[in-house]
Amino acid sequence: MTDITSGYTTSRDSEPGQLDLAGLDPELYNEDQLPTTAAERTWNWLSISALWVGMVVCIPTYLLASYLIGAGMSWDQAVMTILAANAIVLIPMVLVGHAGTKYGIPFPVLLRSSFGPAGAKIPAVARGIVACGWFGIQTWVGGSAIFVIVNKLSGGALAGEALPFLGISLGEFVCFLAFWGLHLYFIKNGTESIRWLETYAAPFLLAMGLALLAWAYSAAGGFGEMLSTPSAFDPGQPKEGQFWAVFWPSLTGMIGYWATLALNIPDFTRHARSQKDQLVGQMVGLPIPMALFAFIASAVTSATVVIFGEAIWDPVQLSERMGGSAVIIALFALIVATLTTNLAANVVAPAHGFANLAPSKINLKRGGYITAAIGIAMFPWILVNHIVGWLIAYSALLGPIAGVMLADYYLLRKTRLEVADLFKSNGIYSGQNGTNWAGILALVIGILPNLPGFLAGVGLTDGTSAFFATIYTYAWFVGLFVAGAAYLLLSKMMNK
Repeated sequence: MTDITSGYTTSRDSEPGQLDLAGLDPELYNEDQLPTTAAERTWNWLSISALWVGMVVCIPTYLLASYLIGAGMSWDQAVMTILAANAIVLIPMVLVGHAGTKYGIPFPVLLRSSFGPAGAKIPAVARGIVACGWFGIQTWVGGSAIFVIVNKLSGGALAGEALPFLGISLGEFVCFLAFWGLHLYFIKNGTESIRWLETYAAPFLLAMGLALLAWAYSAAGGFGEMLSTPSAFDPGQPKEGQFWAVFWPSLTGMIGYWATLALNIPDFTRHARSQKDQLVGQMVGLPIPMALFAFIASAVTSATVVIFGEAIWDPVQLSERMGGSAVIIALFALIVATLTTNLAANVVAPAHGFANLAPSKINLKRGGYITAAIGIAMFPWILVNHIVGWLIAYSALLGPIAGVMLADYYLLRKTRLEVADLFKSNGIYSGQNGTNWAGILALVIGILPNLPGFLAGVGLTDGTSAFFATIYTYAWFVGLFVAGAAYLLLSKMMNK
């Protein structure tokens, strides 16, 4: 961590220059939020690619293709939709990541440029709550894998009736808590321990994915019928001519899957050695591995139709059906995959976000513990059944945040920030009493067009007009562009 007694060197062009801590507001920083030092910038492009591989290879990613195929797409349409979504989300990912590498600052600190030191707490916590939900879901999935292993080795000793209130058995809950506790070790040991885990886990996870593909091909004598099944949207098929009506909301949902990381990617790129490392690392690590893993999921599931007589999308269930020592190996791989994804994608961001609420009292470690506690409280075993609708719903919130950040950093500031002022309550970014109302209002304006569709989607209203339903289909895009344009206009009107 940065030694806060010695200061740090950063200037507007990211060249070394003293950051005078004496002039900073002690309520706006802790040692985890100060710009990274040269010694802390140890991540090359391979490190960042490994980070992405570790996040991509997980059970929810495996299941994405199943949702699309279940909606009527052929396997190649599903894979191409996922590839297109990740190619699109890569753009804001790299653009926002630029600030992290240039100035060494985390996501909540970057938010202060467009929302003000006090106002930045709103989008930071909003992003954090979304991550808490995903943290809970991933922890539940990993705990389920542990449950299957232990239950199988113990001859079914963990099987039992669902507990009242919880809705899951005692054995399932204990395994969930065990996997939850494993996360606490890495939270305690900080970001560098997560990088270490991601670096060594990435090649193992890729090897396991390819081994699973080879097993399926060998056991089925090919990949089976599913890969030759036509799209339900083809002429003469049940959903003829309806492809685009399914494609656009699906694309938005797939973008929403990583729209979370598109915001807080500076939490990681602040450790990158150079802009080239963060750019190449993300280009190599995100779109292709996502598409490859979607293909593996489609091909293996297709083979299960031949092997077991039914399509098995859930990799935990598939591992259980494989039998023998393969069960233990496969489920161990799933546990590692889930742990690497959860730590990087769903602990670091909310930890920084909660720390930003009171930096002098909450450091990164305590923020991580808060994340873990909220993850349990959200009952993830229930939330996991509503992933697709949730993806679109929170993309309507995250899109506007990204729009404001990109408009501020590139169009208003021209990528030039005064780092010291980001840590001052009366600096050039303080706005009115610490809040830049142009950013807050632009965020609200960006959310409003998607609000009717969201309310209808979650069942709070009976429905909405075709116009707002269509807008909600493109929730992330609409929010990003509307909020970005509103921010530029409001900044000229309010911040003369």
